[in-house]
Amino acid sequence: MTLTDMMLSVLERSGLLPIWQTVAPWLALDERQLIFVIATPAFLLVAGWEYAKLRHDHSRMDVREAIRNFALGAGYQVTELVFAGILAFPVYAWLYHHRLLDLELGWLTGALTFLGVEFCFYWMHRCSHRMRWFWAAHVVHHSSRRMNFSTAMRQNATNIFNGNWLFYLPLALIGFNPVWIGVAYALSLVYQFFIHTTLVGRMPGWIELIFNTPSHHRVHHGRNPGYIDRNYGGVLIIWDRLFGTFVDEDAQNPPEYGITTPIPDNRLVTLWTHEYVDLFRDMLRSRHWGERLQRLWRPPEWRRPEAPATKTD
Repeated sequence: MTLTDMMLSVLERSGLLPIWQTVAPWLALDERQLIFVIATPAFLLVAGWEYAKLRHDHSRMDVREAIRNFALGAGYQVTELVFAGILAFPVYAWLYHHRLLDLELGWLTGALTFLGVEFCFYWMHRCSHRMRWFWAAHVVHHSSRRMNFSTAMRQNATNIFNGNWLFYLPLALIGFNPVWIGVAYALSLVYQFFIHTTLVGRMPGWIELIFNTPSHHRVHHGRNPGYIDRNYGGVLIIWDRLFGTFVDEDAQNPPEYGITTPIPDNRLVTLWTHEYVDLFRDMLRSRHWGERLQRLWRPPEWRRPEAPATKTD
């Protein structure tokens, strides 16, 4: 008996094999989480390098906020890991079962999967800024007054319930395998981690033309009037150029980071929920049901009460 057979025998006699056979397909479907786990050491290493560069510049680096940002990211990962298999995967599996095309996995379909995910990400991201229901989850990513690698981890634990995953469903219906949709999405997010920094200036022109870069993404996080709701791309910036949402970074008008409405406090629960609270409060104040429902898909600024001064830290 080989060592492998011995280990399998132990597993079989443990009584846990049926549980593993049930759980394993869910883990296989969520390959994106495995990618994030593998990438995490690189994230921490690069964030440590950036901290060493900026530790004396409080306007760009704050240790307490950086720790808070990683905690926000951990909350996001936990809810995605626990609930994606319950909420999203069955829908993807059902649509893929009824797919329109049988696409064999290869370099061409891999490239098309990447382009499809990038296209869907652009529209998901754009809607996350221009529809208040989706903004309620996305706002936490923009609410920091600093732009550094830890800001990339500043995500909302409610994302899986918010429904952003719905934007990628057409890809499964067309015939792209949901596992590879998840892999392409995860790799896009890994790439986007590295564009959350002020330490990298302009890159060569051909890169700035095609790809999302730190310069382009600094614009996206700016709350300057000319920068708000621009540069939605993930890995690629071509969609912004095609659909008229691209703005170049202006050295004479550096981005001011953060959001235009205040945050009550910096507790994790508040950061996750404050925009939902404001949204539902505004819905209750609305004059009729038509207006209440419109608040869900109208832009965040639609009929919004005047806000007091924004919290600075």
